[in-house]
Order: sequence, then C-alpha cells, then structure tokens
Amino acid sequence: MKSIGVFCGANAGINDVYSKAAAKLGELMAEQGVELVYGGGNVGLMGVIADAILASGGTGIGVIPQSLVDREVAHTGLQELVVVETMHERKAIMAARSDAFIAMPGGFGTFDEICEIITWNQLGIIKKPVAFLNTNGYWDKFLEMVEHTVAEGFVKYDQRENLIIEDNPEVLLQKIRAYADATSDYWVDFRRI
Repeated sequence: MKSIGVFCGANAGINDVYSKAAAKLGELMAEQGVELVYGGGNVGLMGVIADAILASGGTGIGVIPQSLVDREVAHTGLQELVVVETMHERKAIMAARSDAFIAMPGGFGTFDEICEIITWNQLGIIKKPVAFLNTNGYWDKFLEMVEHTVAEGFVKYDQRENLIIEDNPEVLLQKIRAYADATSDYWVDFRRI
C-alpha cells in the first residue's frame, strides 16, 4: 500500500482532539512510507494532516480545483499539487492515485467524497479499503444511518461489514493494511464511472 486518499474537513472543528488525530495520522503515514493523497488545502484538518506528513518527512499529493487555488487555500509546500477544473476530476484523480481511503471528520464535502468511494466499491468500479477515523465518536451517527439502511434492506450486510471503523490512527492503518493484503486484486476502470 503506497498511498491513502484522505477526505477531511476544511475546518478543524471545535475540539482540538480532531487536529491531534489528524497530526498523528500524518506522522504515522510518513513513518510507514505511505503517501498522502488529499484535497490539497492548507486549512482545517486538511492543512493539519498535510503539515504533519511533511514535517515527518513524508509525501503529500494534493488535488485541488482551480477555484480553490484562486481563493488562496492551496497548500504550497506539497511535493505535488494537481490543479483541476472540477470536483469530479478531483475525485477521479484521488481515486486513481489512492490504494485505500480514510474519512476523517469533515462536512458535506467529506460525506460526498467517502460515499462516492463506497458506492464505487459497491458497484465493482474499484476494490479498495474504505475506513473511518472515528475520532471522538464523530462518525457514530453516520454509522447508525448505515446500520438503518441495512436493517431496511437498502444496503447489504456485507457492504457495511467492508467498512473499517477505528478511533486509533495506528490501529486504523493496521486494519487497512490487513484488508488490503486480503483483497489484493484491486482494479479500476474509470470508463465505467
């Protein structure tokens, strides 16, 4: 596993526990030689994880729409910053360049991004680990909704079981690696997206 796509907030949240978890995740990824692929921002949790991975000697790859570059929220210290025109391009590039995905706390953009990746896995477009860093129980309500969709027959049980949930960044990375090792036949065909 060479790279992980991380979806997270352009805000840091009201509790510093989120920033601490983002920094720890970035440090661990750098220590393990795993590249960060993320939204390319220098603000919120995006900025925290990018700064942490860079400070620890790791690699940060940002994918950001030109409209956000124009607002001066692009991280200028990354090894690579891919500037695209649309959010659709951003998500497709992040999906292609990531071997796994983590959703950290975030807002509507984070929900959109991780739900699209879950859907692509469900449809067989990709087969890559999807994980939630459940810092401070942030994802508990979201996961309750997922459980409700299973109970009501809209999502199959095994699709829910494929989601990796963990509040400890180190254990989360171990679980992702174990999942990746068990399902090493990743593929992606973006003509089907």
